[in-house]
Amino acid sequence: MKLSFHGADRAVTGSCHSVECLNRRILIDCGLFQGSRDLVEENIAAFGFDPATIDYVLLTHAHLDHCGRIPLLVKRGFRGELITTAASRELARLVLVDAAHLQEEDAQRRARQGRRQGKEEAPSPLYNVVDALDCFDRFGKTAEYEQPLQLAEGLRATFIDAGHILGSASILIEATEHGRTRSVLFSGDLGNGGRPLLRLPSPPSRADIVVMESTYGDRRHRSLKDSIEELYGAISGTLARGGNVIIPTFALERAQEILYVLRQGIERSRLPPAMQIFLDSPMAISATEIFKRHFECLSSEAVSMFREGRDPLRPANLHLVRESADSVAINRITGGAVIMAGSGMCTGGRIRHHLRHNIWRKESAIVFVGYAAAGTIARQIIDGAKSVRLFGEDIAVRSKIYTINGFSAHADQQELLAWRRAIEGCEATFLVHGEEPAMQALAVHLEGQRVELPRLGDVFDL
Repeated sequence: MKLSFHGADRAVTGSCHSVECLNRRILIDCGLFQGSRDLVEENIAAFGFDPATIDYVLLTHAHLDHCGRIPLLVKRGFRGELITTAASRELARLVLVDAAHLQEEDAQRRARQGRRQGKEEAPSPLYNVVDALDCFDRFGKTAEYEQPLQLAEGLRATFIDAGHILGSASILIEATEHGRTRSVLFSGDLGNGGRPLLRLPSPPSRADIVVMESTYGDRRHRSLKDSIEELYGAISGTLARGGNVIIPTFALERAQEILYVLRQGIERSRLPPAMQIFLDSPMAISATEIFKRHFECLSSEAVSMFREGRDPLRPANLHLVRESADSVAINRITGGAVIMAGSGMCTGGRIRHHLRHNIWRKESAIVFVGYAAAGTIARQIIDGAKSVRLFGEDIAVRSKIYTINGFSAHADQQELLAWRRAIEGCEATFLVHGEEPAMQALAVHLEGQRVELPRLGDVFDL
């Protein structure tokens, strides 16, 4: 059994790892490198293996940093089988088609810039919408939690609920030859326990090798209860001042969780029952519909509500906004509204228009409930910028700014350690999907055993 690393190695994006055993080659995830513009070259670069040699791609979940290069993999020769859960398959289609649109738009923008500079050669997108749709021809068997899938003789894979987003999984691969079984477990991204929509991550009882994420391996999260209370206070105070609440929202998982929390707040009289809620994101609306089709993946409380005919993702006075004209109309509302729109880091999308109409108003508030990378407008606002540039105009930041960190979809250090310690028989732990300081901090707590921090391209014979 051979293990090799091709992404998210001492970094947090581009997850891609492979296992070779029993004359089969299995790829776990094939994600997009995200962040600075310098990473464009990393996404274009060769994978570090021949895509045509891969027999199976097992997808842990549908976040872009785990699935975003699958269309490129197929474009470059992958003809094997792609396997994931039913919910992840639907979400991946939504995410990849949207990513392809963005790739095309970015290529067109760069082409225009090139023409103005006298360049004749037009840049190509990493992949286009047709490439994204083509990759779905490679999807084969559908995985169900805790049900082993036979990949080949002596080789099976089991998907286990990771509690990160809808359909997310850890994946246990077991290879049996000459009467001996070896197993390697890939954590995928592990969920933050106690969140209202999803179940807790559930590790298997044992594995020989563990490859686990370490995103927050160096810190603890603020409690979700305190975070929800702060959100309620921010909304109530802003509406009482006559302003709007603007929430930059990631379309997948965070939008649905906030809808759930808003519904609870109204039902428990923690929020004004007459407030108007706008979900101004076609992608988030589509993702919410997928959540409703796969509510079997959700927490017992959410499942009970769906079965009783109560939609936990539809608070009172919710307006779903798909058309751009309707989005523009929201900006005529000067108070009493909660407006959720993408992108979560304010790098594009409809949120920029809502910021333009509200961020200069003292009575309004901007509430951040997700991660903001360095250099983004979201980070500028969080870091205390006095003004931000939107649509070529410098706009003063006068609204109240809230940063609420307890809604993270990732396990913190304590939860990562508890998950890992529940697994017996482990000979070695490989830490991935984390910055090096977070990995080092987590590794200290795994003393007394073999811990590896692989680099891009490293290969280990197991």
